[in-house]
Amino acid sequence: MLAPGLRLLSDVLGWSYFVLWSISFYPQAFLNYQRKRVDGYSIDFATLNTIAFGCYTIYTFNFLWNDRVREEYRQRHEGKDNSVTPNDFAFAIHAFTLCCITLSQTWVYPRAEGQRISTWHRFVVSAFFTIAVIEALSVTSGILPTIDFLYHLSYFKLYGSTAKYVSQAYLNYTRQSTLGWSIENVLLDFSGAILSLFQALLIAQIDDNWSSITGNPAKLGLSIISLAFPTFFMVQHFVIYREESSLEARSEAKSYKDGPKLEAGRRGKSYEDTEETALLDG
Repeated sequence: MLAPGLRLLSDVLGWSYFVLWSISFYPQAFLNYQRKRVDGYSIDFATLNTIAFGCYTIYTFNFLWNDRVREEYRQRHEGKDNSVTPNDFAFAIHAFTLCCITLSQTWVYPRAEGQRISTWHRFVVSAFFTIAVIEALSVTSGILPTIDFLYHLSYFKLYGSTAKYVSQAYLNYTRQSTLGWSIENVLLDFSGAILSLFQALLIAQIDDNWSSITGNPAKLGLSIISLAFPTFFMVQHFVIYREESSLEARSEAKSYKDGPKLEAGRRGKSYEDTEETALLDG
């Protein structure tokens, strides 16, 4: 009688973290759109996030629906199934889509001077794609088991998740501000991580299979990373750079408000004259 209730609880936790983590991608995209600029948003973060979630999408899809991969997993875990769930894949494909959107914003909107992907991560990304192509060919040739290739993709996902946060934290430090970095994203990320971790632990308890946690390193690692770094970002935003970000935000808001007046002044007209002309032209 207890198992069905726990299964239901697991599903509720899974789709709840899906909702929280999925919503977490929207505030940054909206903030970029609202500001019409991306200074304050790490290009390393945007690039690594997109590639990492592309890897996670491939990983979750195959662990769910590739019979060959599922069988390879059973052979390594005493006949037990993996713990990847449909909400894992739903989250992955949605996250990848939103990451593509925010990455494209960094190509469209103005950046700060010198704001670009770091030399180190250019090398890392190039090396990753080279290795991924070689391993994919090895899989098709039967040299490398498919599950190992997928695990390697999941490891890059974990690297990407860690490195993107380090890059953003360092950018906040160099700017002494968190303006341009969405705190709503951080809070939702943190909340979703708690639910994701609880679901993984609950599934292990229900199936009496604690190896399902280590057998799904991407989900476990993603939960831990999404607890640790958002905690640090909250300290940056609410404690360390609170005053600086607040002053910068007010200054930016004032520049937006005064922009039309300054433009009118440069043309030798008052702001009111400009408004009147615009109304007559309309």
